[in-house]
Amino acid sequence: MATDTRLAAIRTATPAQQAFLLLRTVFMVAPILFGLDKFFNLMTDWPGYLAPWVDKLIPGTAQQFMYVVGVMEIVAGLLVALRPRIGAAVVALWLAGIITNLLILGNYYDVALRDFGLLVAALALNRLATPNR
Repeated sequence: MATDTRLAAIRTATPAQQAFLLLRTVFMVAPILFGLDKFFNLMTDWPGYLAPWVDKLIPGTAQQFMYVVGVMEIVAGLLVALRPRIGAAVVALWLAGIITNLLILGNYYDVALRDFGLLVAALALNRLATPNR
């Protein structure tokens, strides 16, 4: 019965409320899943996406750095769940860093462009989560 009530609320929500729900869900789930995968490398070999100069700059191995990245992504996803306005801004900044890294690598322009689209969507979530004054 609670599910029926929730579905009815979604159906009667304004387009902006529906967009907020979609974006919040995606920016909550995706960072958590990608963050968890940094520990398992099932989707891809994550250390391969790290710019060599960054790898030389940081202590430890690239995989160890990916563990830190994974934890940060999980925290970002949880922040979107709990405080979507702030979480969306954190995710947007995080995506800006990823885009910069990909552009420096020079081989992943397509992924950088996709991540730019995600950055814009995160900024849209930030605006939708900002109360009208």
